Amino acid sequence: MASAGRKPLLADGSVVQDYEPLYRYWEAVRRRGLEEVTIGAEELEHIERRVREGGRIPLLQLRQELAAQLLRKVDENAAEEAYKSLGVEIPRTAARQRIAEILAGWALEAAKTLGIIEFKGWLSSKN
Repeated sequence: MASAGRKPLLADGSVVQDYEPLYRYWEAVRRRGLEEVTIGAEELEHIERRVREGGRIPLLQLRQELAAQLLRKVDENAAEEAYKSLGVEIPRTAARQRIAEILAGWALEAAKTLGIIEFKGWLSSKN
C-alpha cells in the first residue's frame, strides 16, 4: 500500500511507497550545508530517450539506470544520518544506494505524471 505521507512534486506513490527517507536526507544535507539532490530535466530526458530508443523497457531496469546516475550526487554521510533518524541502522553505502533508488523512483513517477511514459502491465502499489 502506498504511503499517505509527504510526496515531492509530480510524485504519485506508484513506484516509491515512502518518501520519508528522502525528506530526512534533505534535512540532513541542509544541516551540513550541502546541496539538495532532486530530479530534473536530465533524468526525465534520460527516461524519454531510453523509451524512444528501446520501446518497452522493464521498469526495474530503468530504475536501476537512473539510480546509478543519481548515486554520484548523493552524500553517503547524510544518507546514513537520514536512515538513523528513522531508527534504521544500515551502512553508509547502502543508505546512499537507497536514497538514489528513491530519487530514481520519483523520476519515473514524474515521467508518468507528465505523460512521458506509461506503466503497462504494472500493478500499482495502491491495488
